[in-house]
Amino acid sequence: MPEEARKAVRSATASRATKETVITATVTLDGTGASSVNSGVAFLDHMLTNFCKHSGFDLALECQGDLEVDDHHTVEDIALVLGSTIAEALGDKRGIGRYGWAIIPMDEALARCALDLGGRSWCVFHAEFNRPVIQGFSTEMVEHFFISLATTLKANIHLSVLEGENTHHKIEALFKAFAYAMKTAVAITGTEIPSTKGQI
Repeated sequence: MPEEARKAVRSATASRATKETVITATVTLDGTGASSVNSGVAFLDHMLTNFCKHSGFDLALECQGDLEVDDHHTVEDIALVLGSTIAEALGDKRGIGRYGWAIIPMDEALARCALDLGGRSWCVFHAEFNRPVIQGFSTEMVEHFFISLATTLKANIHLSVLEGENTHHKIEALFKAFAYAMKTAVAITGTEIPSTKGQI
């Protein structure tokens, strides 16, 4: 890693306040995997904690959402805030690997993630889940979480469950595959902006 990059602290804080949610998040890209997550949705907290552990990102996130309605606004807005916070922490993306990919097993489940932090928002998602809800997290919101994240992160994110039966295992494998792909993509590997355009 170049010396200038070692000295730089890639960290950012973002907030979002609406009539549906109030969220504050701080992300440090070159962290230790430490997390303090309180979304009000237990399974989402578990997934974000796993994401931090395996990406090496540090995350402090607090959310007060209208869970009396359902989990939709909370999950969507957390993804939007997380994406924008990571994007801010990346700055001009000078020296990053830009691309990342991973195939992660979890027991009978196997998930794949490939992504590009190239400044364009797109999400392709292929997964089916047998259970509609896990600990307050509607499984239909897994896809929506990553679509929303891709929007503010300005990334291409392709996610697929290749094998699996257990819904918990499939979702956790997806989050872990995303974590390892992100770990590779944000890693400082040079000194140039990784684009023929000269900017991302």
